[in-house]
Amino acid sequence: MSDLYAQMKQSILDLDSDLAVELAEKALDAGMAPLEAIEKGFAPGMEEIGEMFDRLEIFLPEVILAADAMIAAVERLKQNIEHAEVGFQGRVVIGTIKGDVHDIGKNIIKTMLIATGFEVLDLGKDVSPNTYVERAVEADADIIAMSALCTSTMLHMPDVVRILNEEGLRSRFKVIAGGAPVLPDWAYSWGADGYGDSASEAVQLCKRLTR
Repeated sequence: MSDLYAQMKQSILDLDSDLAVELAEKALDAGMAPLEAIEKGFAPGMEEIGEMFDRLEIFLPEVILAADAMIAAVERLKQNIEHAEVGFQGRVVIGTIKGDVHDIGKNIIKTMLIATGFEVLDLGKDVSPNTYVERAVEADADIIAMSALCTSTMLHMPDVVRILNEEGLRSRFKVIAGGAPVLPDWAYSWGADGYGDSASEAVQLCKRLTR
């Protein structure tokens, strides 16, 4: 399967939606689980796109086209996910923390959560701590998930837990954090319930927290 993983990744790097869908169908025909195709095939391509964007090797139009290719592939895979009767796992409010406009990693996690049975409310990027809390209450969410790519922006993450404590809501939600600069010890120090180092780890974490 390693060759097929490489082809799927390359289809994202080539910004080729048609090929991505074709490879998604090929993966299904080969008996590959939809989540495996996302996690080991398409997601690594999108992660590399994000790294290239951060290094200014590509620009926003290329990122958008790459995202379109991944979305097209995932939509094809989701048809089989639904047929596999994935049960409802829980409700997650997700976003990129205040001041941070990097959302590629967050989008990959969102896609994988949906693929595994979670209902996801995506707040987008540059999300204030108050907004996380307000929308989690409105949605009756189980988990608040925050991501950050910058050290300066991740410092807003503890404010979500602080607000929950101040409003007597802390026991209602599990709070998780992730992103390149976020370290587990730091996340746990301000009261996070979990930390995800990768998209697949974040999904497994959400499953454990909603059991």
